[in-house]
Amino acid sequence: MATSRKPARPHTLATLVLHGGEGPHAPGDPVVPPLVQSVNYVQEPGGDDNLMYTRYGNTPNADRIQKRLALLEGAEASLMLASGMGATACGLLALLRPGDHLLASQFIYGGTNRLLTEEFTQMGINVTLVDPFEPRAWRKRLRKETRAIFIESPVNPTCRVLDMRGVSLLTKELGIALVVDSTFASPVNFRPLEHGADVVIHSATKFLNGHHDVLGGVVCGTVPYIDEVRQKEIVWGQTPDPFACWLLERGLKTLDVRVKRQNESSMQIARWAEARKEVRRCHYPGLESHPDHEIAVDQLDGFGGMVAFELAGGARAADRFAKRLKLARYAASLGGVDTLVSEPRFSSHSRLTADERARIGIPDGFIRLSVGLEDVDDIIADLEQALR
Repeated sequence: MATSRKPARPHTLATLVLHGGEGPHAPGDPVVPPLVQSVNYVQEPGGDDNLMYTRYGNTPNADRIQKRLALLEGAEASLMLASGMGATACGLLALLRPGDHLLASQFIYGGTNRLLTEEFTQMGINVTLVDPFEPRAWRKRLRKETRAIFIESPVNPTCRVLDMRGVSLLTKELGIALVVDSTFASPVNFRPLEHGADVVIHSATKFLNGHHDVLGGVVCGTVPYIDEVRQKEIVWGQTPDPFACWLLERGLKTLDVRVKRQNESSMQIARWAEARKEVRRCHYPGLESHPDHEIAVDQLDGFGGMVAFELAGGARAADRFAKRLKLARYAASLGGVDTLVSEPRFSSHSRLTADERARIGIPDGFIRLSVGLEDVDDIIADLEQALR
C-alpha cells in the first residue's frame, strides 16, 4: 500500500478546524454552511458520472467535512463513517482478505478486540495479538501472509503511548500497512502520518465532535485506499446521515481550543491524583512517573484529555467513589465538553475476565476520567469529595 503523501497545509491546525476545505466566499454566502438533508440528487441522464447519493458518502455535508479532516491529519483523503467501529472495520477490510494475517496490539479498545478476534477470524482473516512493549515483538510474530499492523496510541483506557518509530520502520521495510487508531490524541496532539503510519482511524464521537451528541468514525489515507474503504462503507451501510456530518463540522470548529484546555486541566488533575493516598497509581503520559513519558514528550504535542487511576481500595472503593460524584457524570464514551467517569470493567472491557483485564493493566478499581471544560478546581473538588 502506498504511503500517504503529506499535502502542504495552507494554514495552521487552529485555522484549519474552522476553514479547512472551504472554497472561495462570495457576497450572500452563509457563514454557517447549510445542512443539506437530502438522500438523492438530480443527475444528468445517460450515465452514472457524478452520481451523488447519501450512502455513497459524497454529498455536500460529507464532502466538506472529509476534506477538512484530511487536511488536519495531513492525508490525501478521508472518509466519514457512521461510527468508530464502522471506521475500524471498513478501514481494515479494505486492506485484508481471507487468508491474510493481521498483527495487532493487545492494548486496544474492547470493541476492537472483539472485532478482530471474533468477527475477522470467522471471515478467514488470521489475527495475532502482540504485546507491543516486548522487545522485537512485532518482528518475531510476522508471517509471510502478514498484510498490516494495527495499533492504538495512546491506549484506551490505560493511556500507554506506543513508540511509532520502530513499528513504522518495520512496516516500511516489509511494504505492509501501519494502521493507527488515534482517537485518544486527536490531530491536535498527534498526527500518525507524520510518524510513518499509512492509515489513521478516529472515533469521531469523541474529541473530534466533542459534545456527546454525534456518532461517527473517520478513516484517513491515500486516495486509492480511501476509494477502497468507500466501497466497504457503501456495501456495509456505514455512511452517516448528513445531519451527523453537519454536527461534526460544528463540533470540529472548537477542537483546537477544547483539546488544549483539556490538556492543561488533565495535567493538573493527574498531579493531584498522583499525590492522593487513596490512589494506588495514576496513569497520565504527562507525569514523569508514566512508563512512556519520554516517548510521549518526543511524539505528542499534548498529553491528552484522558486520565486514569487505580484506587487503593479496589472494586469496592470504585463503587463508593462513583456513587459520590456530583459534578462529573458516570457515563461511557469520552472526549466531550462534560467531564465523564467510567469503569472499563463495566463498559469497554466488560467481556474480559478480571484476570484478563488485569493482564493488560486494568485491575478492578480502575477509573477512567474524560476531562471536560469545567473549571479544573471544580473538577478536582468533586473528585476529592468522592474519594473521602
